[in-house]
Amino acid sequence: MKALVSAVLVGLLYLLPSMAKDASPKVQVYTREPGEFGKPNTLICHVSGFHPPEITIELIKNGKENLGGNQTDLAFEENWHYHLTKHVRFTPVKGEQFTCKVTHMGTTKNFEWESDM
Repeated sequence: MKALVSAVLVGLLYLLPSMAKDASPKVQVYTREPGEFGKPNTLICHVSGFHPPEITIELIKNGKENLGGNQTDLAFEENWHYHLTKHVRFTPVKGEQFTCKVTHMGTTKNFEWESDM
């Protein structure tokens, strides 16, 4: 009996993710502290509500330079939609543009950080 219950549970674990519907990511780009030119800060790109889990996040400076950064582990909600956050230390300079570039299901979109300065 225990073997049957275990087999059913394992089967459900493999079946449930396939029942989730494709969903485009919601993207938020912001800084840890209020933005101030010349003052070090952390640029954060939080991506949530997406499925399937295959996704690429890049933090870009002036449309070219990949800033690298650290990324959290992929996590999911009970509806099998995923979320992920990438962040990097940076110092905003007037006239520079910072972008979070997200590629999901073959579609790439750019989300600009809008300074409140």
